[in-house]
Amino acid sequence: MNVYLLLFYEFFKTGLFAVGGGLATLPFLYEIAAKYAWFTASRIPDMLAISESTPGPLGINMATFAGYNAAGIPGSVVATVALSAPSVIIIVLIARFLNKYKDNFYVDSVFYGLRPAVCAMISSAALEIFRITLVHTDKFGNLAQFFDFRAILFFAAILILMYKFKLHPIFYLAGAAALGIIFRF
Repeated sequence: MNVYLLLFYEFFKTGLFAVGGGLATLPFLYEIAAKYAWFTASRIPDMLAISESTPGPLGINMATFAGYNAAGIPGSVVATVALSAPSVIIIVLIARFLNKYKDNFYVDSVFYGLRPAVCAMISSAALEIFRITLVHTDKFGNLAQFFDFRAILFFAAILILMYKFKLHPIFYLAGAAALGIIFRF
């Protein structure tokens, strides 16, 4: 099948079911990484870091990055449009019918039911980021090697600095990038 059609299909599906924002796309990205050679699962944390530090929505940035890896600039455009298309379609439909059904019990129930699903998807993404960055699951038997103490200390230091000094996040990103280069994180 054509790589552009595959990109469109996979990212349209991701955009349709990843309710809750960019982090909710992570489980879908891991599934895509397992199916195609566009990027590896080990690249996803790098994609996440780059997408978080560049302007724009996280999910869109990650789709653009993945599409570029798969098929260059045209692939990035296809993946970005595909990820955005379900949201645009759903928003147009909701805007058209929301006033008519805004007090409908079933519509309220659907939105109420989506909340725990969104929370679960975002929690799953957070746990996956924790697993990738702060522990080594392949060394589960040895507690001293299981935890990446250097990364945990770095995480704690940044967290403390963020609460103590209310600086713009760009300063923490730049500092973390510099320390990552110096200490080869």
